Amino acid sequence: MLAAMSALSYDIKLIVGLGNPGPKYSETRHNAGFWFVEDLASQYRSRFLPEKKFHGEVARINLEGKDVWLLKPETYMNRSGLSVVSLAAFYKIAPENILVAHDEIDLKAGTARLKSGGGHGGHNGLRDIISHLGTKDFQRLRIGVDHPGSKDLVVDYVLKRPDSKDRQAIEDSINDALRVMPKIAAGEWEKAMHQLHTK
Repeated sequence: MLAAMSALSYDIKLIVGLGNPGPKYSETRHNAGFWFVEDLASQYRSRFLPEKKFHGEVARINLEGKDVWLLKPETYMNRSGLSVVSLAAFYKIAPENILVAHDEIDLKAGTARLKSGGGHGGHNGLRDIISHLGTKDFQRLRIGVDHPGSKDLVVDYVLKRPDSKDRQAIEDSINDALRVMPKIAAGEWEKAMHQLHTK
C-alpha cells in the first residue's frame, strides 16, 4: 500500500479556480478558488484574459518548465462544468490532469488540503463539473472557509465576505498551497500532500 501511494502522480495541465464572476461576489468566501488561481497567475507573472469559447477567463503559466492552463469560469458557480469541459476538450486534457481549487466549508479557515477524486459534498461547482466531465476522477485543492454551524445558513454564509481574521487565515492557506505547486508540477503529489497537510 505504501509503495503504491508513493508512486501516486498526476500530470496537472489545467488548474481551475471556482467562484462567481463580478464585483458583487469577488470578496466572498465562495470565491476562494478564484483567489488561489489569481495569486498563482500573479506569482508567475501571467494575467487572465476573457475567452468566450471557454466561457471564462484564461491564463497560462510556466510551472517548473511545464505549460499549465489556469481557468476562472464566468458561468456562475452552478454551471462551472460548461467552462471546464470546454477548455479540457479543446486541449485534450484528461480529467485526472485537472486540479480544481474550491472553497470548503468542512475545513477551518486557514486550512488547505489536496484530494484526489471523491464526491461533490454538496458543492454546486463540483457537482456541475462531475456532471459535465462524466467522472469524479479529477484532483481538488480544498480551501477551508469554515462552517456557519448549521446547514440552513450555508448559502448566505459562503456568499458573504469573511471577517478580517478569516480572510487572513484563508490567504495564509492559499500561500501554503502555492508553496507546494512546484512539487505538484513535478508529479510529486504525495510529497505535496505531506507538506501541505502537515503544515
